[in-house]
Amino acid sequence: MKHWKILSIALFAGSLVACSSGPQNSGDEEIKFEQPVMEQETEESVEEVVETEEPKAVEDEKEAEAAPAPTKTDDGKLILGEQEWLFFPEFKSTVRARVDSGATTSSLSAVEVKQFERDGKKWVKFKPAYDGKVGKEISLPIERFAKVKQSSSDDADKRPVVVVWIQLSSLKEKTEFTLVDRSHLDFPVLLGRSFVRDVAIVDVSRKYVQPKITK
Repeated sequence: MKHWKILSIALFAGSLVACSSGPQNSGDEEIKFEQPVMEQETEESVEEVVETEEPKAVEDEKEAEAAPAPTKTDDGKLILGEQEWLFFPEFKSTVRARVDSGATTSSLSAVEVKQFERDGKKWVKFKPAYDGKVGKEISLPIERFAKVKQSSSDDADKRPVVVVWIQLSSLKEKTEFTLVDRSHLDFPVLLGRSFVRDVAIVDVSRKYVQPKITK
């Protein structure tokens, strides 16, 4: 009896092994599982980019600078603007001057103007006054006297005229100045026709045409 049970169990286990190792369908054909195939891009689907050489950055050419305005005429005279810098070697000062060819004589700002005699001739001593400053006292011979009439008054003012060295750009020259207090004005010097007529012409549309001299 025991041998029969052992044989039955062995046969049952064998049938299970046969079922698990054999084909699972009713036919004899074995089922095969295919591995998934990754789809590859064809050559036609790949975008081809051709890099071209980039041009080098080139700076824009600067516009041609305007030719500098002339400072002299063809015959060598200075061209002056309505305002110019004027250097006084005797005072060692550079001051602003208003150029007015309508005025006959040039004027220089001066305070403490006093006349006196030296060796039988008339002299004057004064202190230049400009930009809120008063310079050292200077004594010069009086060349003559000028009667200056203001446009706002009928009275004439008698002023001493002195000759002073000035420098305007490369021009160094003596010129006549009347002495008057101009310290309340923006321009301590007025350049008049007596200076301009022989050495310069005036272009009132320009200012500070000539270079500034400081020594």
